[in-house]
Amino acid sequence: MQSYLGEAFIYLLAAIVAVPLAKRLGLGSVLGYLIAGVLIGPVLHLVGEETETLQHFAEFGVVMMLFLVGLEVEPKLLWQMRALLFGLGGLQVVLTTAALAGAAMLLGQPWQLALAIGLIFSLSSTAIVLQTLAERRLTTTTGGRCSFAVLLMQDIAVIPMLAFIPLLALTGLGGASDAGADAHGAGASSLMAGLPAWANAAVVLASIGVVVLGGQYLTRPIFRYISSAHLREIFTAAALLFVIGIALLMGMVGLSPALGTFLAGVVLANSEYRHELESDIEPFKGLLLGLFFITVGAGIDFGVFSANIALILALTVGVIAIKALVLGVLAWIFKLRGSDALLLALGLAQAGEFCFVLLSFSVQNDVISAELSKTLSLVVALSMMLSPALFIIWQRLSNRMGAAQTRDPDQITETGSVIIAGHGRFGQIVNRLLLSAGHKTVVLDHRAELIDGMRRFDVQSFYGDASRPDLLMAAGLAEARTLVVAIDDQDQTVAIVEYARRERPDLHIVARAFDRAHVYRLYQAGADDIVRETFDSSVRAGKYALISLGEHPFRVEKTARHFVHHDRETVAQLARLWNPDISIMDNEKYIDLARERTRMMYELMESIDSEAHGSHDRAWAPPPRQHAQGDDAAEGAETKADRTD
Repeated sequence: MQSYLGEAFIYLLAAIVAVPLAKRLGLGSVLGYLIAGVLIGPVLHLVGEETETLQHFAEFGVVMMLFLVGLEVEPKLLWQMRALLFGLGGLQVVLTTAALAGAAMLLGQPWQLALAIGLIFSLSSTAIVLQTLAERRLTTTTGGRCSFAVLLMQDIAVIPMLAFIPLLALTGLGGASDAGADAHGAGASSLMAGLPAWANAAVVLASIGVVVLGGQYLTRPIFRYISSAHLREIFTAAALLFVIGIALLMGMVGLSPALGTFLAGVVLANSEYRHELESDIEPFKGLLLGLFFITVGAGIDFGVFSANIALILALTVGVIAIKALVLGVLAWIFKLRGSDALLLALGLAQAGEFCFVLLSFSVQNDVISAELSKTLSLVVALSMMLSPALFIIWQRLSNRMGAAQTRDPDQITETGSVIIAGHGRFGQIVNRLLLSAGHKTVVLDHRAELIDGMRRFDVQSFYGDASRPDLLMAAGLAEARTLVVAIDDQDQTVAIVEYARRERPDLHIVARAFDRAHVYRLYQAGADDIVRETFDSSVRAGKYALISLGEHPFRVEKTARHFVHHDRETVAQLARLWNPDISIMDNEKYIDLARERTRMMYELMESIDSEAHGSHDRAWAPPPRQHAQGDDAAEGAETKADRTD
């Protein structure tokens, strides 16, 4: 018992020390976990033989991750991805296998062994790539979606690989199976043993049918029954049982557990229990993935590495170069350019966690010798450790070439009274409202596929980086009445506001903000109206909560209006005291004012019932005819910060 607690303490300590440090240095959490593993394993020898066993257990984090990814992918979206899935993904597996097998044959390996190596190293790291894409907010980019499609196709390809690799068995490797017994059970599919081909296929199809139909029709009543107990830990246990059960079923019929759980996630994507499943599974997924990366680092055999350092480094660089080259060619064929093409080529150039599974499986089936497997495992681990560095290289190359530009900016041929910079989930709603009110808008966005889609609906939009001054001027900045900055990059938002204010002191600027610190920056940059993207929706949610507690709708509306007005005044006053060069916790004047404003808010709320109808309650009655002349003049006297949301 003590030994297990000691080992757990070492792994957790290594993680909490190395990962935050790596994140602070811009290296990413994955490299932090790998470095932690190297330190406690080969360097300090704090962990030992249990590392391989832990790695097999921690690989279940990949299974959970695919389940969570499936929950985010609706079946309709999966069908829309079929061209990328089978076209780009399928060609990547085939061409990379052929290229790596050819390189292995040039190094003197027999064709059977070369083909096995090509199949194994055609796979990339689903865990590293998806985790890094999520951290860098790249999952919704064109390059991110293409990367996901390739990774999903690779997981699908594991199934025929497991069936095909035993056919490549070499003579003279007898006994290797005992030395390399697969702890994953990849080759042990008890349900399939001795079955003819047609029965094998029938069992596989039946298993997939059980997952799809069970996920569609059985999970809802089961989770509904469990939810009625109002015990969160039981629902968490049921979620884990569901994922583990599917993984076991897929393993028993020789399929990839990760693929099976992904399919189950897709089936449950429209379930009312989707968000609760995500919140319950996410912590386990994160811990297991972190543990998996630590075991990869801890499992590096520096004895074998030091004895063959030149060979292993050369093989690692060769694998990465060949995979990047193949992916780069495919990116060009599928019309990916610039940053998106680089992301696909460099992001998927490493080997993956399933390579360990296939290597062990190949040893068990006398395809690869145990000695060669040790060398190839080091190549896999080293390429995974270099993966964060590849993303750093991608970032720097993208910055140099203009990450947002994947094609030449459009020639802007029309102008309007309103310029909208950014047409994502925020900018689209603003644009629709303005268009419905009869105003002409000009939209700028750096996502080519979004712009092309908007044009099909006759929405005037142009491709280009809205932070470029020349494009803003071409869009009519000199004549426009209003500029709406709705992009999702905080620094670029501030830069656009600063430039527009310098060029047009009279221009009305509406800017999207993410949090209070961003509000303060935009306030100092010169924005007129600053809208925190979650503020209005949060106030609405609070109003619903008050109504559910039995308060009268009129009082709820009045409370919300006073709260919003007070918050705007508070933000305006705090913005004048905010200093980006010092921490808020060290800004005594800021803290004192925040406390005072909070006290004033409570006093204001207590006096609502005794207060007569004021200016904040005007929306409950039609405005007077003179509103345009009288009230508008009064409203115009407000400062820009008073209208900050």
